[in-house]
Amino acid sequence: MSELLSTDPELNRMPTDEDLGRLQFTTLLYYLQCTNPDNGLVRDKTQPSAPASIAAVGMALATIPVIVERGVVIREFAAKITRRRLEFLMSCHQGPEPDASGYKGFFYHFLDIETGRRVWECELSTIDSAFLFAGALTVAAYFDADTDDEAKIRRLARSLYERVDWNWARNNGATLTHGWRPENGFIPYRWRGYDEGLLLYILGLGSPTHPLPPESFTAYTESYEWRNIFGRELLYSGPLFTHQLSHMWIDFREIRDVFMREHNSDYFQNSRHATFVQQEYAIRNPLDFKGYGEHCWGFTASDGPGWTKRTVDGIDREFYDYVARGAPFGPDDGTVSPWVVVASLPFAPEIVIPTVRNFARMNLGMTRLYGFKPSFNQTYATEGKDHDWWVSPYHFGIDQGPVVLMIENYRTGLLWNIMRRCEPVVVGLKRAGFSGGWL
Repeated sequence: MSELLSTDPELNRMPTDEDLGRLQFTTLLYYLQCTNPDNGLVRDKTQPSAPASIAAVGMALATIPVIVERGVVIREFAAKITRRRLEFLMSCHQGPEPDASGYKGFFYHFLDIETGRRVWECELSTIDSAFLFAGALTVAAYFDADTDDEAKIRRLARSLYERVDWNWARNNGATLTHGWRPENGFIPYRWRGYDEGLLLYILGLGSPTHPLPPESFTAYTESYEWRNIFGRELLYSGPLFTHQLSHMWIDFREIRDVFMREHNSDYFQNSRHATFVQQEYAIRNPLDFKGYGEHCWGFTASDGPGWTKRTVDGIDREFYDYVARGAPFGPDDGTVSPWVVVASLPFAPEIVIPTVRNFARMNLGMTRLYGFKPSFNQTYATEGKDHDWWVSPYHFGIDQGPVVLMIENYRTGLLWNIMRRCEPVVVGLKRAGFSGGWL
């Protein structure tokens, strides 16, 4: 296990600010081009007729400070875009009816992109709603000027967040449920053990109206798994995105809760270890998938070739569609996701940079519209114009945000600095027992 740079000098060449800026810009174009201008809802993926994803709406909101600071949209117009989006979200019907947009302040996972109403009998999603609230709190903290539009943004974002009944979502338990459906009630799964739910609890604890009790966070952490993997001590979670999404908004460097104090670590350092574990797994490649190696890794929730079985070079293989892949304990079907590597840029640039350069050589769309294709599988052979192996035909709204925001945090720390001014986040962290560092 080595943290040394590659012996290939071209792969080691640091990306210039222009390189990162180009990738960031092409990636965030998704939120400018795949958004309904009438209401601000963002398409879940580039597949025609796809509905809106409430998590993608939250990530689109969070990228607005980036598009302003990077000169893509002037602040005055960005504020108007933001205000109209929040007004629509606040106007969406909340109620127990099966065709509402949400209930108890939470939103359904997928909404009709024209009407904002629930589609597909999908779940009322606590985690996807949390990404929406994080995006709303981002723009509330960023737009701090004394103008009508910016004042309205602050009021609307606060109203959107403060009406959420976090304790209802506990369903009489200590931890938060994954969600609810009007047809059959609460989903039986709960947010416990380390994952992207870290953000969910911090937002719930920080609520001034319906705050979670501190014991909810204690219950969430009780099933944490501290492991030694490839010689690294870390809090385990398999899919790489679970080590990133909360970090898009919160700078966890040198702030610690009870668990991390006991292990002399912090969540940022933990994500660094998790990133190296992913690379080491690809180097070892225990299942012998094609392409894996020092500069080809990144296992996370992603699109895949489909639910199918094939015999490849004498080995019976099982492939998956959209599923949360992870390392080193799987599931793994040979699918790699470039976006999740880029999103680890703040944690481990010395291994992310050469890997991104390798992906750029593989003609995966780094400089094209919307940036890197979200996933590919070199073990799954296909006949295509650019590749003879499977590449996802779509881009996904929830994959774009981590690239844009984590590049920005690596370049300037913009999102982290904005959210240090966000009172609910600061209160939530303190109620969860975090201290030290910038807190």
